[in-house]
Amino acid sequence: MRWPKTSVENVRPSRFHPPFCPWNECESHQGAPARFPGHGSYRTRSCARRIPRFRCTCCRRTCSRQTFSTTYYLKKPHLLVRVAAGLAACSAHRQIARSVRCAKTSVTRLAERLGRHAILFQARCLRELSTIDESIVHDHFETFIGRQDRALGIGTAVGSESWFVYDVDPAPHRGAGRRPDRQPERLKGSSPNTYVRSIRRAFSGLIERLFAGKLTFVVDGRADYRHALRDRRLADRAALRVFPNPERGPKGSPRSPEAIARDFAMFPVDQLHQLLRHTCADHKRETIAFGRRLESILGRAHLIAVWKNFIKARSERRPDRSTPAMRLGLAQDPWSWERVLSRRLLLHREPARETARKLYEKRWTSGLPELSARQAG
Repeated sequence: MRWPKTSVENVRPSRFHPPFCPWNECESHQGAPARFPGHGSYRTRSCARRIPRFRCTCCRRTCSRQTFSTTYYLKKPHLLVRVAAGLAACSAHRQIARSVRCAKTSVTRLAERLGRHAILFQARCLRELSTIDESIVHDHFETFIGRQDRALGIGTAVGSESWFVYDVDPAPHRGAGRRPDRQPERLKGSSPNTYVRSIRRAFSGLIERLFAGKLTFVVDGRADYRHALRDRRLADRAALRVFPNPERGPKGSPRSPEAIARDFAMFPVDQLHQLLRHTCADHKRETIAFGRRLESILGRAHLIAVWKNFIKARSERRPDRSTPAMRLGLAQDPWSWERVLSRRLLLHREPARETARKLYEKRWTSGLPELSARQAG
């Protein structure tokens, strides 16, 4: 995968040249030939070095080197990497704000920016993959939006051999359990088929990466997978290997052969779910750092997926420090947050699916009414 090792800010002004026009209305935004002659320079308080400016010969609009950086419009660009590392280290927004000495709202805005970057980065990675040579383990991670009667299932597709996170897809639904303050009219917008639609979106998005043949999905005994494959477009291209969840005895009791087979087959996705529960403060069992918007929760899930694919080693107990991206040939060595954030990605230039575009532009609706500030706590 072609990706710069140094950030745009560290490129010398004499050597930097805009690769395309950042304005999506311009013809050169999608690769049409254009020239970018120099148009002066400027300085900022956060960066004492000179920042060059350029003018596009097609649309006659101007841009600068900072336009292609992930720290565009930031007064404190050095916080972006530290916030990304804090989010992957199970820190809440207020904890990160105390550590980096900034406002909590600043961390929230940076987290939103990091989530949007991770969504487009995942789309770029899937574009680099010409085919998928392994089976996919799929399951939903259960959490909630704002409060426990607004449940959310996060569909995760993980490679069985590489442990690469291929897809993250939302499935909002009704929460389980009883609450005295729950009113039936608040849940009228929730549909019972959200899991089926989520599975179909994930399966169709991955099958599009194959030129021929079938793609094998390793799943549990959830009936929604069989309902999802009733779609003719998926029935001929997808095959299921089902491992139902067996009954388990008390804690500490030996596992049955069925439980051992299920845990071995579903281990890649179970490990990801453990990481999400362990490294995200908003997914703890008992927490006050819960996410209040579906798009924000999915953005942070994409950020954790990028961290697991390119930065974190597959195993921290074994001497093998390779990453899932290295197993697929997308990287030669483990990356750092500085390298992941070395270049800005634009929505109109990335092959993002409609689901990713809705999450990026915050156009997703969970089907449940929005919580007021008092209800959200």
